[in-house]
Amino acid sequence: MSAGQDDKTPSRLERLRQGLRRSREGLLGRISGLFGGATQSVDWGEDLEAALIQADLGPGAAARVVEAVRGSAGATAPSWEGVRETARRILRDILASPPGAAGPGVARPRVILCVGVNGGGKTTTVAKLARRLARDGQRVVLCAADTFRAAADEQLRVWSERVGAEFIAHRPGADPSAVVFDAAAAALARGVDALIIDTAGRLHTQDPLMRELEKIVRVVGRQIAGAPHEVLLILDATTGQNGVNQARQFLAAARVNGLVLTKVDGTARGGVAVRIVQELGIPLRYLGTGEGPDDLVDFDPDDFLEGLLPSAA
Repeated sequence: MSAGQDDKTPSRLERLRQGLRRSREGLLGRISGLFGGATQSVDWGEDLEAALIQADLGPGAAARVVEAVRGSAGATAPSWEGVRETARRILRDILASPPGAAGPGVARPRVILCVGVNGGGKTTTVAKLARRLARDGQRVVLCAADTFRAAADEQLRVWSERVGAEFIAHRPGADPSAVVFDAAAAALARGVDALIIDTAGRLHTQDPLMRELEKIVRVVGRQIAGAPHEVLLILDATTGQNGVNQARQFLAAARVNGLVLTKVDGTARGGVAVRIVQELGIPLRYLGTGEGPDDLVDFDPDDFLEGLLPSAA
């Protein structure tokens, strides 16, 4: 478990299950009917693959599941229970953290850089991360490096007061790298445990903004050894497969080593987590399951699959 996360209490697991309700119902509705009747289509493999792709799992994962189901069933028609358990096994293998996934680490101050497009829940996620660390007794500085969006610093300032974190900002329109420079200097001088940087909600098609992100990475790296230690890409689950395209743009600019999937409670596209991890080879670190300060859970493949594709009772 990451810092600040309780053990697997029923309330935590229930939040995840509730958050994935629409995704679960959509997936089960698509595939359970293919195998529950007295007769099955001779094209069940194509039907299953199409259903999995429609559930945003992606063509690669869908093909792997169908191939595994065919191998398990042999010459006989697969049962619903067999399909479900085979699918869970394949999806878990995909979702397990890729080799070399970044862990919490021991650097101090630990620098966490959060990036993502407008409206993805980035600033809220920054606040939730700060709350987790503060609840663990750590001293946290929040850096408002989104100087382009009106009132962005005020939004983060309110959150900092709410979660008990320190706060660094400049005037609106200031150079984001200058804010990061001052925040890093303050974090070092104050001896804090963590510095979390909230960047502009830059659109992935805006190259100048991507270059600004690269500059932020260089600036903080010159001041704090190894920084940024974590670069979390915040993706909105409601964007579905478009999130994969967004992610690829950020990989080139910011050394992303972890993903956060937000708003899983407001969409039937939670299955996109599988596609993102498989195609990008970057681990999912957290899931956002609501708007409250505690609605951020560690990503665990077993918990996720129990919420998305429950095992037999």
